[in-house]
Amino acid sequence: MRKKIISLTMALVLGLSLTACGDDSGSKDSTSGGKSNATSDQGSSSTVANKDKPLVWFNRQPSNSSTGELDQTALNFNKDTYYVGFDANQGAELQGTMVKDYIEKNIDKIDRNGDGVIGYVLAIGDIGHNDSIARTRGVRKALGTGVEKDGDVNSDPVGTNTDGSSKAVQDGSLEIGGKTYKVRELASQEMKNSAGATWDAATAGNAIGTWSSSFGKEIDVVVSNNDGMGMSMFNAWSKEQKVPTFGYDANNDAVAAIADGYGGTISQHADVQAYLTLRVLRNALDGVDIDTGIGTKDDAGNVLSEDVYVYKEDERSYYALNVAVTADNYNDFTDSTKVYEPVSSQLDAGAHASKKVWLNIYNASDNFLSSTYQPLLQNYDDLLNLEVEYIGGDGQTESNITNRLGNPGQYDAFAINMVKTDNAASYTALLNQ
Repeated sequence: MRKKIISLTMALVLGLSLTACGDDSGSKDSTSGGKSNATSDQGSSSTVANKDKPLVWFNRQPSNSSTGELDQTALNFNKDTYYVGFDANQGAELQGTMVKDYIEKNIDKIDRNGDGVIGYVLAIGDIGHNDSIARTRGVRKALGTGVEKDGDVNSDPVGTNTDGSSKAVQDGSLEIGGKTYKVRELASQEMKNSAGATWDAATAGNAIGTWSSSFGKEIDVVVSNNDGMGMSMFNAWSKEQKVPTFGYDANNDAVAAIADGYGGTISQHADVQAYLTLRVLRNALDGVDIDTGIGTKDDAGNVLSEDVYVYKEDERSYYALNVAVTADNYNDFTDSTKVYEPVSSQLDAGAHASKKVWLNIYNASDNFLSSTYQPLLQNYDDLLNLEVEYIGGDGQTESNITNRLGNPGQYDAFAINMVKTDNAASYTALLNQ
């Protein structure tokens, strides 16, 4: 296990950070489904400049969507800026291994047409998103279908590849029970709708319809970069055909569907991510060591163990670790919105005064973010004495979100979930005004 690195210098700097003094006169309101803590028009009484207020990027790491290179300018916007997500590579490898293990354990019924070829289709979420790239690579690495491109496994969609001629992938092989099976990526595409929204479940449902009508008997496994798309394909076709389908996120509906033949999913410890998203803001606002309530117990006893997250100082990023959810353990993951027990204690309002946070969800229709992540945030905001205004985006343009941050002076801190990983400057420009 990699060790968390919290530098003494950073801790000392954070210890000297100014605490924003928010006006606590806000009232509860609903903006994008579920509970939302709206903010008073009177604004914050903070004397801290917007550019110096705590900021956490979450779920979508500021980075170049073509190369994956981290946007260090955004990650170092100010001394109280961090990213919270999960270990994408560890989770991607775990998903690939989960699919491979399932095939090996169920080989007697996997090869549906008996041709000796294990054919799979792959739903790709966003070709420019680091998490999507990692998951595509993880599956191809595990199944032996990956080919090298620019020093790593090619993550490009192949379109249709029933004849195995694509240059973006190759045929892999698995030796099981003394027999060698060919493994082929029959088809893959980015699930992007006509309006431009990626990770689109409806598009995935349409895609499996097209694929199944063309070469359905060859499809032995369905794999998806997330559960939203995976469940759309499962409900549209693979459930009835008894074709195992694998996703990512451990959404409630996907976990429940394992009892009906959904092959498995990956929990990215959303409960830990949601806690960290708000915890780093709380610590910065309180002017305490950033490790408080994370690697070090806070005054309420909240603390995380080393086996559920890592911190990378050079990336200013916290990453939750992933867990495979299969038929063997899915009953332990049936409620994805339950707070993580080791960090479920209420902070004292006297020692941790209420502060206002502006937080956006890039796409209010995204299954994981709206059904799992936001409900978790809404549970933690009460525990951490934070008044959070939740803004739901359309999943297509940053302006749909940034247009609703007209007066950042109203807030004490910000949590940002971008539409595109390249577009951090769209937000920081507003805070620099």
